[in-house]
Amino acid sequence: MPTASRGAGTGGPGLTDRTQIATSPGPPGGADASRRPAALTRCVAVDPASFADVYWGREPLLSRAVDLGGPAGFTDLLDRPAADQLLSQHGLRTPFVRVARDGEVLAEPTYTAGAGAGAEIDDQVLDERVLGLYADGATLVLQGLHRLWPPIISFVGELSTTLGQPLQANAYLTPAGSRGFATHYDTHDVFVLQTEGRKRWRVHDPVLIDPLPQQTWSGRADEVVARSGSAPALDVVLGPGDALYLPRGWLHSATAQQESSIHLTIGVRAFTRYSLVEALLELAVTEPRLRTSLPFGADPGEPAGITSELTATVAVLRDWLASVEPDQVAARMRRRAWSAVRPAPLPPLQQADRIRTLTVDDVIRRRPGLRWRLTSQSDDRVNLQIFDRTVSFPGGCVPALRTVLDTAGVRVGDLPGLDTGADQLVLARRLLREAVAIAG
Repeated sequence: MPTASRGAGTGGPGLTDRTQIATSPGPPGGADASRRPAALTRCVAVDPASFADVYWGREPLLSRAVDLGGPAGFTDLLDRPAADQLLSQHGLRTPFVRVARDGEVLAEPTYTAGAGAGAEIDDQVLDERVLGLYADGATLVLQGLHRLWPPIISFVGELSTTLGQPLQANAYLTPAGSRGFATHYDTHDVFVLQTEGRKRWRVHDPVLIDPLPQQTWSGRADEVVARSGSAPALDVVLGPGDALYLPRGWLHSATAQQESSIHLTIGVRAFTRYSLVEALLELAVTEPRLRTSLPFGADPGEPAGITSELTATVAVLRDWLASVEPDQVAARMRRRAWSAVRPAPLPPLQQADRIRTLTVDDVIRRRPGLRWRLTSQSDDRVNLQIFDRTVSFPGGCVPALRTVLDTAGVRVGDLPGLDTGADQLVLARRLLREAVAIAG
């Protein structure tokens, strides 16, 4: 992200208000991880600049496996054995699994119940019930894989960093010849990554351009059905390693072909101009003129009852909007954006051990994916704002903090601005304890 200029309220030598997003956490794990292409180039067969200018939020894009990341496709992210493991050995609960058949989502009790001694909670997914439903043609949806499955956690983390948007990841396991969902549209952009099998996708033009989260397809079901009967804008079969980008609002349905299919859907929860309107609405409560009651006896349900007040309110709103500063809106957008994207996972037990055993010869580095902002609190204190809290430090720690936050890694004994190795260790351990940094 661009560096914000220092505001009038920021003090202290060398300290600026700054927002940073960490370098990407890297490609998914595995022996050949370093040779895999970057996350975005695994999803689209055009260069990132062309994707941003031509397709992002505008047009679908079909990318064939031969033009993407090579013969491996997407099986490193999720394959059939991995799906079986998730469904049978991880104690998944709803809503991490959904089941659909012939366009209808099945009721949760058809595939969930208690799981025996010590696991009596009745929303746990049972593998024998899932087996029966899948064998009868139902589609299984594994949801929230960006929080469950390590290869997808890494992949989604990198892609989120590139796009600057919150992401989610679901997997769709569809038996041969079956269709899980009827024609519909999503209120978020999606990257469809075909992992195994083949699936036919029929894509139609939107009935509503750029729908917001509250503008779901079910509210326009008749229009969706009518549009789905027309000639599709795109009618393609995705095979292993193929990818399809769909902007929000584009109608689609997908049917597995002569073999079962697994595909991943990476959903992009993009921020919009309406997101800025929502932030402005939060700020509007600070304007006393907008908190004034309507006249006594006025009927707000009739035009005559609100006409004059509406005119006055619009005038006040216009005047107030002209006074709003970008940093006020950014502060509210920051809370939403940062809370929607978690930093890379860290091992709590290992991290606690490293806090205890840390020495001045160890190297620490900023937690991958961590967004941060360093600002002054007073003449002798600084605040480090991260995704879920603000941490206060003595002002003399600024050079050391900036070194940890701005560089790929630093030896504890080389942290600048601190008088002794003991001081360096105190700060380094604090950064590990606050999950700002990791050791190694």
